[in-house]
Amino acid sequence: MTQNSPQFDPERIARELDWNLLRTFVVLAESHSVTDAASQLRLKQPTVSTALKRLEDRLGRKLINRSPGHYALTEAGRLLYREAVEINGSVLRLSTLMREMTDDVRGHVRIAMASHVVSPLIDQALAKFHTAHPRATLTIDVQSSAKAIAEVAAKRASFAICLVGDHNPALEYRRVFREYFGLFCGPPHPLFKRENLAISDLEGHGSVSFETDRLQDVLKAVTVMRAQVALGQKITGVSSHLEEVRRMIVAGLGVGPLPVHVAARDVDDEQLWQVPPYEDLPAIDVYLVWSEKAVKNRAEQILLDGLLEVIESTPLEDRSYR
Repeated sequence: MTQNSPQFDPERIARELDWNLLRTFVVLAESHSVTDAASQLRLKQPTVSTALKRLEDRLGRKLINRSPGHYALTEAGRLLYREAVEINGSVLRLSTLMREMTDDVRGHVRIAMASHVVSPLIDQALAKFHTAHPRATLTIDVQSSAKAIAEVAAKRASFAICLVGDHNPALEYRRVFREYFGLFCGPPHPLFKRENLAISDLEGHGSVSFETDRLQDVLKAVTVMRAQVALGQKITGVSSHLEEVRRMIVAGLGVGPLPVHVAARDVDDEQLWQVPPYEDLPAIDVYLVWSEKAVKNRAEQILLDGLLEVIESTPLEDRSYR
């Protein structure tokens, strides 16, 4: 069947394609099986299988390869998923946009936030926004940085504040602040409160860290630091949430990395103790990530503009927390 066949006529597809089928396909693409997708959609499995078959018939392409123990998108399925995610996100926002067409700014803003992002710039922008628009509402979802960016790309989040690895050309990025990571231990650890420690004193001790603490990931600089002090071989605990990494460090599970400015209060409260190295600490940048393609409600646009304004009016040295 050629691409010029009536089967692929754009007008016919636009006329006959059911948006509900696209919504179902997005869930199917993000699931591990039809059964899993049916559970999320609260539908019976045969209903979901029929919807997939109808979509494949409409498009004239197989979208998911299914067999016992195997469930994967085809090339056509991957292409459709990329487009369907954006379409589905736009449709979901329509009712919200219509509801918020009032004189007051009453929109809802959903921020996908990396774990324990600490910056007075963000607090300042949120305070100013709430004072000016008290009827607007806000949700902050704490997620891994990769998930936060995916939520923005899928138009399920207004914007994200997180760490960034590879830049998606479809999204916009602006550095909010720079933080520096040091290594810390907790009260049960044998190095706690020991003065005049050298890097050699850390050798052989176990460590805890972040799931993204890998050479190919966003905390590569932290991975290198751990390797330099011989903490790379024995990792006793990992988490994608800073609070849980901190919990494991305080509990004595091992030496672990934390942003120095975030750990400062715990150091003062004698819950954490910084260990070498003390100089040339790895710098990690935290970004504001958003999509220019996403149609924003008034509240989203106002808060985004407020964040960009406070970032651009503050020199980088004043946004670097050592």
